[in-house]
Amino acid sequence: MTSDDAAPGDPEILRYAAFATDPAGGNPAGVVLDAGGLSTERMLAVAAAVGYSETAFLTADPAGGYAVRYFSPLAEVPFCGHATVASAVALAERVGPGEYLYRTAAGEVPVEVTEDPAGGLRATLTSVEPHVTEAGAADVAEALALLGWAPEDLDPALPPRVAYAGARHLVLAAATRERLARLDYDFDGLAAHMTARDLTTVQLVWRAAPDVFHVRDPFPVGGVVEDPATGAAAAAFGAYLRELEPAAPAVLTLHQGEDLGRPGLLRVDLRSAAPRVRVSGAAVAIP
Repeated sequence: MTSDDAAPGDPEILRYAAFATDPAGGNPAGVVLDAGGLSTERMLAVAAAVGYSETAFLTADPAGGYAVRYFSPLAEVPFCGHATVASAVALAERVGPGEYLYRTAAGEVPVEVTEDPAGGLRATLTSVEPHVTEAGAADVAEALALLGWAPEDLDPALPPRVAYAGARHLVLAAATRERLARLDYDFDGLAAHMTARDLTTVQLVWRAAPDVFHVRDPFPVGGVVEDPATGAAAAAFGAYLRELEPAAPAVLTLHQGEDLGRPGLLRVDLRSAAPRVRVSGAAVAIP
């Protein structure tokens, strides 16, 4: 429902595309700017009805900032980057650009919204403190089998790791763009594998240039085959690359959603926020 068809007492549900300037691109997110009084069950029902990979629910905090919860159609998730960007732009359109503090289940996430010189608004989130851990060989082998990938499909220069910047992601790097473009996996099997290991997405990447990557994110644990543009995974990937390559470029450009027909653009900044990672992008209302 939207503000035009909401029943009395129902929350106003906004829809925004994050990491895009075209409503047909990027990753759609539901946004509820006033979630005060909504129960967990009601938030989950709203997210399921919206049907996007995540919906953000904001409640103004008397101490300042906003308490924010994120729900996929199936479950609550601790943090979601694209719904953060979408909700921050929606908020700024109503109260003005500036700095906001989001209090999430993963921790405090500062978000700054500025006017983009090219038009529209751009939001930049600063992740919680990230960390990167080894991915067990058996776990990687099982994940590859569920994806239908062979070990030789991986780029040996970018080894598998589990990266966290508010949510856990298994990072797997494809050796070729063609391998990344082919995504046909065991949905139920991968969902079970990820649930058992507390993984939010699998971050599939292909390096096009030292500072440019194409990425895809299977998200079966959220009831979605693929997330079109994933800010939380982008932050985790930034932490992964900075740890793997201390001399990595200071700013990364991630292209996501092209294989879904929803192109999105994510900027990952590894400079002054260390050890945290900044992720930025545009967002636009979906009519």
